[in-house]
Amino acid sequence: MYVQEVTVQNQVGLHARPATFFIQKANEFKSSIWVEKEERRVNAKSLLGVLSLGIVGGTQIRIIADGTDEQNAVDELVKLVRSGFTE
Repeated sequence: MYVQEVTVQNQVGLHARPATFFIQKANEFKSSIWVEKEERRVNAKSLLGVLSLGIVGGTQIRIIADGTDEQNAVDELVKLVRSGFTE
């Protein structure tokens, strides 16, 4: 299991379009991936799950992965969040 914390940079947070980019990136990996905000954890490959966290700009989240490509998955998702969801 590999975990990293990151602060969401963009103002709107993980809503609609940014959440879609995040989920598409998460689905590129074989590992199980979760997003945690405070005490709630959801599947990072689920749009409804990610949207249900209500993540806004400035929120600190944890990205957790478990599997063969866990470190790469977390690193890439953290990079995406830090970029403000621009590739």
